[in-house]
Amino acid sequence: MNAIGIDDMYDERSDRSGRRPATLRDRIETGIDRREFLRTLAGGGYAVGVAHYLGVEDFLGADDDEVPVVTALVRSDPNDPFSLEERIRYVPADWYAAVEKAFELNELLARYAFTGYLGSAVVPGDYESGTASVSIGVSSEASTVPEAIREFADGISISTETILEIDGGSEEFEFAEPRILETMPGGRAPSGIACETPSSLATLGPALYDPETEQSFFVTAEHAFEGADDAIGETLTLPLQAAERATLGTVARAHPIEDVAAIEPEATVAPSNWIDAPEPVRVRGQLTRFGLADLVARGEELEKVGALTGHTSGRVQGVDAVTCFTDDFCRRGQIRWGGEMDLTDGDSGSVSYYPDSDGEDEDVLVAGFNNARTWWPGQSYVWGVSAYELTARHGYHF
Repeated sequence: MNAIGIDDMYDERSDRSGRRPATLRDRIETGIDRREFLRTLAGGGYAVGVAHYLGVEDFLGADDDEVPVVTALVRSDPNDPFSLEERIRYVPADWYAAVEKAFELNELLARYAFTGYLGSAVVPGDYESGTASVSIGVSSEASTVPEAIREFADGISISTETILEIDGGSEEFEFAEPRILETMPGGRAPSGIACETPSSLATLGPALYDPETEQSFFVTAEHAFEGADDAIGETLTLPLQAAERATLGTVARAHPIEDVAAIEPEATVAPSNWIDAPEPVRVRGQLTRFGLADLVARGEELEKVGALTGHTSGRVQGVDAVTCFTDDFCRRGQIRWGGEMDLTDGDSGSVSYYPDSDGEDEDVLVAGFNNARTWWPGQSYVWGVSAYELTARHGYHF
């Protein structure tokens, strides 16, 4: 029997108005409950026994008024970075529908980019409320959010905040000694420690993997190479207390919009999926967009280890954020978490992470890649690109 795609289980032909009828997948994502799903299967002549061909067995396992969402990609074998499997969680259907609508509204805002728009973020409500909102940052040039945007919101709360004096802002911080690795046992460099570019100091991130080529890379912030015309070919080194420094490799790929530089390793040193936290932790996978939304709904916090500020933690403030504050382009798929004191110069390149409750005690899931913090009045958070955005844009995973 051939595998049946879930979208094939509903007539795909457009109606007379030119609109395509909702597929079964569309109906699941907008809150179809288990009983309605079973009725739809029966009405279409499909037996429940073929559910595993449809990829909806998780949906059948949910209670009424719940839907399954993928919250993480996790390695089934911690020693095999390419053995990723989906982690499922059941969430209230009304909450899912509200958050999905907020994601759509946020994408519309980014595309519309009305005068004065500086960015926005989705803020899921808790599970009991079944709500979500979108927070929008605007400059003094913005008169109001366009009415067309508000009409599309359809029950999603919109909050706006006028942000002043972004241009020319500076990041002031108290000087701290960078976290320098004493030795490098086994020829692997853990993340959360200082690394050096030809022009500055940054934080080394955990191993970044390209499943297409099955390569592993060192990774840090692309802006740490700002003294060069092009980061490609620039060298990344690791200062050591027991020696002058070790060469990690050269930049093979640079992504300025995501602010990520992937460094191809030298033969003598390999990237590591361990983070040099107070109690070292191991990266076992990464969170998805709905995995981050789940953390917000449950009031959970992320952690990070930076070369200057060390280990800190903070609440997730917004997901799937759009950031247009500092450049002539917008960065999408961002995370906002913690406060402005959780990051400083030299911490860029660290990752935010969350404990993997289903893994070993030391296992964590990467949320995102820390690039900067707010320095303008009225807001306080760390921002950076999410792991799921790196996967969607470039295929990489942690």
